[in-house]
Amino acid sequence: MNTTLLVFVILYLLGTLGIGVWAGTRVKSTTDFAAAGRSLPLIMVITTTFATWFGAETVMGLPAKFVQGGLNSVVEDPFGAGSCLILVGLFFATRLYKMSLLSIGDFYRHRFGKGVEIFCSVAIILSYLGWVAAQITALGVVFSVISNGAISETAGMVIGTVAVLVYVVVGGFLAVAWTDFIQMIVLVIGLAVIAVFASGLAGGSDKVLAVANGRDLWKLWPQASFKDLSFFVASAITMMLGSIPQQDVFQRVMSAKDASTARNGAVIGGASYIVFGFVPMFVVCCAVAVMGDQAMDLAKNDYQRLLPTFIMSHMPLVMQIIFFGALLSAIKSTSSATLLAPSTSFVENILRHIHPGMTDKQQLLAMRITILVFSSLVLVYAILMKGTSIYDLVSSAYQVTLVGAFVPLTFGLYWKRSTTQGAILSIAAGILVWASSYPQILGWGEVFPGQLAGLLAALLGMAVGSLVPQFIVDHRQHLAHAA
Repeated sequence: MNTTLLVFVILYLLGTLGIGVWAGTRVKSTTDFAAAGRSLPLIMVITTTFATWFGAETVMGLPAKFVQGGLNSVVEDPFGAGSCLILVGLFFATRLYKMSLLSIGDFYRHRFGKGVEIFCSVAIILSYLGWVAAQITALGVVFSVISNGAISETAGMVIGTVAVLVYVVVGGFLAVAWTDFIQMIVLVIGLAVIAVFASGLAGGSDKVLAVANGRDLWKLWPQASFKDLSFFVASAITMMLGSIPQQDVFQRVMSAKDASTARNGAVIGGASYIVFGFVPMFVVCCAVAVMGDQAMDLAKNDYQRLLPTFIMSHMPLVMQIIFFGALLSAIKSTSSATLLAPSTSFVENILRHIHPGMTDKQQLLAMRITILVFSSLVLVYAILMKGTSIYDLVSSAYQVTLVGAFVPLTFGLYWKRSTTQGAILSIAAGILVWASSYPQILGWGEVFPGQLAGLLAALLGMAVGSLVPQFIVDHRQHLAHAA
C-alpha cells in the first residue's frame, strides 16, 4: 500500500469537507442551498458548468473507449455533452433565468400544469441513478487502486460517498460551487502536467500521435449506411439534448448573478469541456505507446483501471499524487452536484404537492434529508451494479429525459401553440416508443436506436396533441359562425 498517497487523498477529502462546512455557514434559505443565492460571477459559472460533465467517465471511461474505437465511439461524450452546455447557453439560459425558478420542474408546472411537472420531475430524478452511480463506482476504484486492494471497491464507494455527502448536505450548491472552483483548477493543472510527463515517457508527442494515427483513432464519421448513421446521430443527441432538461445543469446556470453571465458561462464551460476532453485521450495514447498490448488488454477487459494502472506503474509518487488529486477533483465535482440536483427536484416539485404550505426552513430541512436518502439508494444501486461500465451507466441515464422531457421544455419555451395536451401526448409517445425498443418488450432497438425513435415520437406527439384539439375547436367555431 502506498501510505503517502493514501494520506494525501484523505487530506484532500478533509480539505473539501472544510470548504463545505464554511459554505454551510452562509446558507440561509432554500435559494442559497439550491442555487447559491443566484450570485456567482462568470469565472465560477464557467468552472461549475465545466465541472458538470468532467467526472469519472471523462477520465476513466472516455479514454478507454477512444483508444478502442476512435472519435466515432466518443461522439456522445465529450462532443454531445459539451454541445449540451453550449446549446443551454445559447437557447435556454436567458429565458429560464428571467423566470426566477428554483428547479427545472417549476417550468413544467408554470407552462403545462402539475401533472406534467410531476412526471418530468420523476423522469429527471430517476435519470440520476446511473449518473451518480458511475461517480460512486469510480471512487471505489480509486481507493482500491491507491491502497493496492487493501480497501475493497465496495468500502471505497462507502468512504467516497460519505466524504462527498457531508459537504453537500451542509453547504448545498454554495459548497458545490466553491469546491468546483478549486477542484477544477486542480484538475486542469494536474491533467496538463500528467499529459506532459506521459508524453515524455512515450518518447514525445510525435510518437503518441503516431499511435493514434496508426490505429485510425481520428475517424469521427460512421459508414454511409442508414443504420450506422442513425445510431451515430442517436449517440450524439443522447447527452446533447437529453441533458438539457436536467436539474444539475439548470442549477449551475441559474446560480449566475445575471442572465448574461448564465448564458456566457454555459457556452464557455461547454466549449472548454470539449477541448479539454482531449487531454485524457492523449494520456491514454501515451499509455498505449508505453505499455503496448497490456494497455489494450486493460482497455478491453478492465478499462476503469487503465489510466490508474499506467500512473501507478510508470510514474513517480509526485505524479501519482497529481493524477489522483485531479481524478478526485473530477469525480467529486460531478457527484456533489448530482446528489443535490434530484433532491432539489423531489422537494420542490413532488413533496410540496404532498405537504403544501411548507415554510422555507422546512423545505431546507427536507432537501437535506432527501439528499441523505437518495445517496443511500444510489450507493446500494452502485454496489449492485458493480462491474457495469462507467461509460454505459452515464450514457443510459439520459435517454429517459431525452424522450420524455426535452420536447416539452423546448416547445414550451419556443412554441406558443404548445398545450398541456400536447405535452402529455409527447411524454407518453416518447416513453412508450423508447421503452418498446428494449429486448424485454418488442426488441427492435438493434435495428433502429430506441432513443431516436422515442424523440421523433415525442415531437409528433407534441404537434398532434397541440394542434388537433385547436383545429377541432376552430372548426366548430367556424361551423357555428356559418350557421
